[in-house]
Amino acid sequence: MARIVGGMTSSHIPAIGNAIAGELFEDPYWKPFFDGYPAARAWLDKVRPDVAIVIYNDHGLNFFLDKMPTFAIGAAASYRNDDEGWGLKPLPPYPGDPELSWHLINALVNDEFDICSCQEMLVDHGFTVPMSLFWPDRVGMTVRTIPVAVNTVQHPLPTPARCFKLGQAIGRAVESYGRDLKVVVVGTGGLSHQLDGQRAGFINKDFDLMCMEKIVSDPEALTRYSIHDLVRLAGAQGAELILWLIMRGALGGTVTKVHSHYHIPISNTGAGLLVLENAA
Repeated sequence: MARIVGGMTSSHIPAIGNAIAGELFEDPYWKPFFDGYPAARAWLDKVRPDVAIVIYNDHGLNFFLDKMPTFAIGAAASYRNDDEGWGLKPLPPYPGDPELSWHLINALVNDEFDICSCQEMLVDHGFTVPMSLFWPDRVGMTVRTIPVAVNTVQHPLPTPARCFKLGQAIGRAVESYGRDLKVVVVGTGGLSHQLDGQRAGFINKDFDLMCMEKIVSDPEALTRYSIHDLVRLAGAQGAELILWLIMRGALGGTVTKVHSHYHIPISNTGAGLLVLENAA
């Protein structure tokens, strides 16, 4: 039987991808951010997951405002990255797991979630930046991937409560899969940030740290916020917290915090990192 061994969170801003490409790991601006990740990679080396389910939001590479599904899941054998216009060099394709993808899609539809199934899917920096942070060695990387794209761009957005329930449904679907696999769920994006408008550059450190505490100990408290609450408290793009809630919902009720890290500012963003181990 497949099981979810844990979950991780990470910011996914494109500037991180350029910093990785430029090997700015010891740069004074970037070093405090990158210093948070060796502990996460050490945990991955210990648990050695077979599959990573990556919860992210597409930024116009695969979907655009004229066609924006609320929830989309990749069911491809591989996922290609492409030029997004940020100056990021396209990366080699990431391997998929079509069999597990279709199991998830069927289970979620049976659980009354309306899923857009994608047999071809481009993945942008929302997916590739966290993957590069957690698995920097593409040559030695054996983990397969399943991208789950969630609309955080075109309102109306799915509510925090709905996203937490989607995560719970993903958790049930993984547990019902017959093959013996270890799965890790990656929630990307956030924390507080706003990229434009009168509040451009807005960061709410107190709210960010509260979210990082509550998502471990009392995630349902965060489901009581509305999308408008998240925009007000965390900025227009801070609504990406719903991606973290999907990750947390997929885990069990009890988790152990293995590692956490928070740093501001990285490209006008409160950058949070968590590693959570699922209860046996």
